[in-house]
Amino acid sequence: MAAKAPKGTKPRKKKKRRMRLSLKQKKINVKTDKYTDSLGWSQDVGRTLGDAPSGPAQPETLKIQCDMCGCMLKIPKPKKARYTVSCAYPGCDHIMKFD
Repeated sequence: MAAKAPKGTKPRKKKKRRMRLSLKQKKINVKTDKYTDSLGWSQDVGRTLGDAPSGPAQPETLKIQCDMCGCMLKIPKPKKARYTVSCAYPGCDHIMKFD
């Protein structure tokens, strides 16, 4: 165990460490460090405000031939891997299953 200081003496003060905190560089290289202000009007030259978008995207379609009657069917692209298609020809009404 450490010996206690004799009574009547003042405890020693700890010396504070000085730290230099700086976020700036000491030297600024003018050739490589350049700031360009891009506020204000758009710098995009290829597109103007009057240009309309190409329109709403049409859903992709598939062409399928019926197994029974040979009628060509145009259906929207399915979102799932397994789907069924019924023939639109009035006399056929065949149901095709795709896995």
